Amino acid sequence: MRIAVVFGGTSTEREVSVASAIEVIRALRERGHEVVAVDSARGRLSLEEEGRLALSSSASTSIQNHPGAKQLETLKRAHSEVNLSSAVLDCDLVFLALHGGSGENGQIQALLELAQIPFTGSGSTASGLAMDKEVSKRVAGSAGILTPEWLTGSVDATEVEDRLGWPVVVKPDAEGSSVGLSIVDNPDGLPAAIQEAAAYGQVIIERFITGREFTVSVIGDSALPVGEIVKPDGQVFDYASKYQKDGVDEIFPARIPASLAERLQEEAETIHRVFKLSGYSRSDFIVDEEEQIWFMEANTLPGLTRSSLLPKAAAAAGISFGDLCERICQLALAKE
Repeated sequence: MRIAVVFGGTSTEREVSVASAIEVIRALRERGHEVVAVDSARGRLSLEEEGRLALSSSASTSIQNHPGAKQLETLKRAHSEVNLSSAVLDCDLVFLALHGGSGENGQIQALLELAQIPFTGSGSTASGLAMDKEVSKRVAGSAGILTPEWLTGSVDATEVEDRLGWPVVVKPDAEGSSVGLSIVDNPDGLPAAIQEAAAYGQVIIERFITGREFTVSVIGDSALPVGEIVKPDGQVFDYASKYQKDGVDEIFPARIPASLAERLQEEAETIHRVFKLSGYSRSDFIVDEEEQIWFMEANTLPGLTRSSLLPKAAAAAGISFGDLCERICQLALAKE
């Protein structure tokens, strides 16, 4: 099968996308597929460019920082935000290894749908719903799924204190990988946190839920083993801790009672169904002291790097990385 692996782009998650693509390209080629590497910002890469990319990825054991605003602006000026080029037109399938921005908010999915090119992951509408945190919380709430209270728009510390209490989570409404996220304990810290998040678009302020953090991936219609994210006291599960080696402990399968694991899996499957997600997804939760499950967000294109949560969940279910990539491809073709 001829597969175009599309990655990169101009979002803050560009480096994560590149790392995902390197692993996916390698795995698909090992299974005999003809693979074309396409940077969604720059177009098709030559084998020489691919080699340099793979070398830089292999040389680094972790992703240190997301690209800065100036770096992304330079990239956008030099290249179109979406440059899929003719490279994808003669392919049997597009494997989306994009994260964040136009790669995950439904825009590229819409282009591929219009061109009638099969692609991995969810469709344009579902991708847009899941990427927008406020919209996704409303959709989840309409299905009876519990999610922390939130505020958006122009708010001050008094309203935050009255409606949500302290602490709160301040983050961009449509970014992934915890980019721009802060936990604010008191009114003094609110303006700076809002300013940081606002650099990435609309801001959402959410009531902070104390508890254990869990993640559940879904392949097809079935949930994989539950994973738990264990952080050192006081640490935020931010961009750095997600992608740097030994940033946090990620335990698969989670050491929890079977009854709680089943509840979390059922919740992830419900979210996958309610959002009309396709192929695969990953949903994140917090479980409080009373074992109440709180839905945090859904990811339509979970990371596929060496340290990503989806491959770890698959491994816990006895699914190798190569088999995971193959199954994602087959699920994409089956939805056509």
